[in-house]
Amino acid sequence: MTYQGHIVLFVGGVGGAKLAHGLYHTLKPQQLTIIVNTGDDFWHYGLRICPDVDTIMYTLGGLVNRAQGWGVADDTFTAFETLRRYGESPWFRLGDQDLATHMTRTARLREGATLTQITRDLSASVGIKCVILPMTDSPVSTIAHTQAHGDLAFQEYFVKHRWQPALRSLSFVGIEDARITPEVSEAISRADAIIIGPSNPWLSIQPILQVPGLRDLIGGRDVPRIAVTPLIGGRAVKGPTAKIMAEFGLDVSVKTVVEYYSDLINGFAYDERDAAPELPTDAAHIRLNALNTLMDDEHARQRLAHDIIAWLADWSMK
Repeated sequence: MTYQGHIVLFVGGVGGAKLAHGLYHTLKPQQLTIIVNTGDDFWHYGLRICPDVDTIMYTLGGLVNRAQGWGVADDTFTAFETLRRYGESPWFRLGDQDLATHMTRTARLREGATLTQITRDLSASVGIKCVILPMTDSPVSTIAHTQAHGDLAFQEYFVKHRWQPALRSLSFVGIEDARITPEVSEAISRADAIIIGPSNPWLSIQPILQVPGLRDLIGGRDVPRIAVTPLIGGRAVKGPTAKIMAEFGLDVSVKTVVEYYSDLINGFAYDERDAAPELPTDAAHIRLNALNTLMDDEHARQRLAHDIIAWLADWSMK
């Protein structure tokens, strides 16, 4: 059976980009809208850097450095290395081709274009046919409140300190003033299914869901609303998800992730290597599905995408 519905996918980071890539190569482009975390965005050497948006764009555009999952393949770092000549100690690595993206984005922002408009145009320039949307056009900054280093801007925590400082909590500067864009609202309102990717629930998905009104908009849709596990065997495939859960005093388990999303979702895909999570009473409405969620190559990405789409097709028949 061919699935004809429109899917909205919420993502951030490399794990989310892998599922986005699988869906992009399984669905027709007009069937997929990807809404991306922008809490990681920051200013660096006068340029506006949007790491998660660019990771999605480079991945779907076939430009990504596959070994690391972000950045541009075969990029050079002449500008980066030249900074050292001038006494700088740049800790956020930017390739020369990557710089062109940030320069273009920054110039357009200063001309008055929105991040949504810029993302649309940059994506089209690298041949992407589906829609990629930032979670909001409003600036939002994730702050990591750490035990040893105090308050750190997200990229200082994640890149400069390699996410090693223990977290006390997270906050999102500017989130109260953030607004849902018409494009995001329209995409969610016409979605036949909503998927939360296997991204870090606290670092990558929480900023999206904190945009005022967005949770209500998602939760108000009577369609499949599925989250995909970020954990396999109690561990994250990549990144600090399990570490953060432990630092927040949470049980590092799929059950915790289901409970975290329980008021928002009605379906959850856990990994087939794990036992089915025991659902609390208030989450009895959530349908569970065991899938092979390990996306260690492009075939595995499309396999998971196909399995999720088959689940959605079957869901619509019941």
